[in-house]
Amino acid sequence: MSQVINRHHVQSKAYRLLKPRDVVEAVLDHEVRDWEVVVEPSLASICHADLRYFTGQRQAEVLQRKLPMALIHEGIGTIAESRVPELKSGQRVVVVPNMQGFLLDGTDSDHCCPACKNEHGSNYCNRGKFLGSGTDGIAQKRLVVPAANAVPIPDEVPDEIAVLTELASVSYQALIHVKEQLKTARVAVFGDGPVGYLAAAVLHHVYGVSQDRLTVFGAIPEKLEQFQFATRHLVQEYDFAGGERFPIALECTGGKFSESALNQAIDILEPCGHLILMGVSEERVPINTRDVLEKGLTLRGSSRSSIRDFYPVLEAMKDPACQETLARLLPPERTEIRSADDFAQAMELAASHRTWHKVLLDFKW
Repeated sequence: MSQVINRHHVQSKAYRLLKPRDVVEAVLDHEVRDWEVVVEPSLASICHADLRYFTGQRQAEVLQRKLPMALIHEGIGTIAESRVPELKSGQRVVVVPNMQGFLLDGTDSDHCCPACKNEHGSNYCNRGKFLGSGTDGIAQKRLVVPAANAVPIPDEVPDEIAVLTELASVSYQALIHVKEQLKTARVAVFGDGPVGYLAAAVLHHVYGVSQDRLTVFGAIPEKLEQFQFATRHLVQEYDFAGGERFPIALECTGGKFSESALNQAIDILEPCGHLILMGVSEERVPINTRDVLEKGLTLRGSSRSSIRDFYPVLEAMKDPACQETLARLLPPERTEIRSADDFAQAMELAASHRTWHKVLLDFKW
């Protein structure tokens, strides 16, 4: 006997990007099935990936293929409708934007792609979808996702901290491959922006890397000062040829600074060291392959996370000390979003200023 699937539809107001810098209000129609929940987004955060779409920095063929689309993949909300017992109406949840194909189908991993069958992780599912990148993201009133992609927020974690979970979980996922080494190893982080800060915070608060084993390299003194739980060095002043050596380094700069950060990281890595790449660049970046070869370095890239990466991050966020660290990324006030124009203005602000603080979008539907 075939499975009986209950379905119905909900309509959602959405702020969709038609072309760079052109945001309109649209109405989307979503099908809702038994294994899915309806989430009403409440608070979101702007990522540089969103800005690359908004400002048109992605390649023309990418924009043509993916737009129109509602942006944003870092966000939280409340359950508006659920048929699964674990999630109740009104419950606060973090949205996991990375949705594997078998979760979208309501089946299991054995019915998905080779990556899912072999448990390589949702980053490599060739049937999945990612919110705000090829499918409509969190900038809409009614978001329909598999129930597994709505992770409950512990009562001890306030909204403004929980909204940082997605970006923090990416760091957690990138580091899990060197988890055992992190118990004793020294770690270098390149980048004094939000990605570098959250990576360092995850190293310290989730993986337990103490200040004497955690070194952050940055270029702006005011930003570097925020990393009070780590040893800090300005890249302009540090002797990369004669300085300390590290078994693990993270590159969290991206963009035009990737080249210098990657090659400086290669300089300070020990033989057989690990270089983890997290900074996104639209252009190809030249690196010192001679030293990569001579040192036998391992390079691993990571820009997304899986559902399972959210739970340890949220657990760590229950700690007041972790909350105090993460609060340094929060802006003095949230940006209220009541219209497509409000959304576009918030994106323009984020694109033009690129301040230390994250831009938080307070949706008023």
